[in-house]
Amino acid sequence: MILKPAIVIFAFITGSLFAQAPPEAKVSPEQETRQGPPKPPMGKRWVLNPDFSDEFNGTELDSTKWYDHHPSWIGRAPGLFMPSQVSVSDGFLKMEGKKFEKDTIVHAYGKDITFNIAGAAVVSKKSTKFGYYECRVKAAATTMSTTFWFSSSNNFTGPNDCDKYGLEWDIHESVGREGDFSGSYFASGMHSNSHFWYTDCEGNKEDYRAPQVKFEDSKLTSEDFNIYGGWWQDESTASYYYNDRTPKHQKFYDKVKDKPFDQPMFMRLVSETYPFPWIELPTDKELADPTKNTVYYDWVRAYKLVDSNNPNSDEKNSINLYNENVSFDSPIIAQKQSTSIEIPLTYQANKDREIELKLFDDEGEKIAESKFIAYEGYANLTSVIKVDEKLSTDAPYKLTASIRPVNGDSKSTLDQNTLYINLIN
Repeated sequence: MILKPAIVIFAFITGSLFAQAPPEAKVSPEQETRQGPPKPPMGKRWVLNPDFSDEFNGTELDSTKWYDHHPSWIGRAPGLFMPSQVSVSDGFLKMEGKKFEKDTIVHAYGKDITFNIAGAAVVSKKSTKFGYYECRVKAAATTMSTTFWFSSSNNFTGPNDCDKYGLEWDIHESVGREGDFSGSYFASGMHSNSHFWYTDCEGNKEDYRAPQVKFEDSKLTSEDFNIYGGWWQDESTASYYYNDRTPKHQKFYDKVKDKPFDQPMFMRLVSETYPFPWIELPTDKELADPTKNTVYYDWVRAYKLVDSNNPNSDEKNSINLYNENVSFDSPIIAQKQSTSIEIPLTYQANKDREIELKLFDDEGEKIAESKFIAYEGYANLTSVIKVDEKLSTDAPYKLTASIRPVNGDSKSTLDQNTLYINLIN
């Protein structure tokens, strides 16, 4: 049978689409491994980017944000992307791999292509640029992929005007089990790549890659949920985050273009077949097993940097991302003697809060205080507390910072921290 790429196939898949056993119940944020963006640069604040964030707590895919297919790619043979294999239930985005009862031929890209495995793809409807992106996902226990990546949908004019390039940024790619194949290492840890897809003026095509970033782990990606994060910092660099590990960094390939990753890309969550024999194809038995054949995306979240003192937009975040707090990098700082004392601090707030600073002398007498609005998000900033005259350098001063609801009192304090200040001439 020959089918056009746009036709959705239902009849040739073995097994039930609904006999899925969801993994253990979702855990609270406090029980999860590391989540959330890294410390923002000074003067900046991370805020949730709702266009690329989803908790998947409904009963169907949010069609205002996502395609249930890949708009420009039908899948790598023999795996065909099919909307029927995408579902949302039990608090998860699910992608189920299945075997067709018989081969199916799809005419695409000017040729006939044979498919016999159903895969799945979810793609953002909007493109995005710099920011922090993370997902919590449990891989299927098959050799179907579990991925979290970005790419451009077309080519951009290159530095020579007659050349062109496209971009791909792979925060994570994996399979769910090992085997007797060279790509078996893809079944554990985290694997991050960046591709500069280049076509020169003569039409020659190249896949220029930065050195792969890799996190080793003894556990299979299908054993449990993991958090994979990537910070697309600028046109030249990215950083990667795996659970609670120390981050690793990457410089994009820049031999063709000084600042190569300068264009927006689309987010892609994909379960596909990898090239054989680098990764062997999934077996019919595992594709028929609902305890093995499904990828579970718990959530995907995106964050963008804004100025720390900019008010939030009218659209407020509805989920509690943070254990709300105010903190200092160190317990003691030194400041030059002045009537304006600069206080570097960070805070995390699920909604707009108020931070109160109080300055005490070494005998516990309050000598100054100030308040400011801590806008929703994760901020790194310097606040200033003013005193009437220069203070003595003879003894340290104590400063307390309290975060609470706007116009709240001490009884409603959510968190408090202490900093000691040594004044110097």
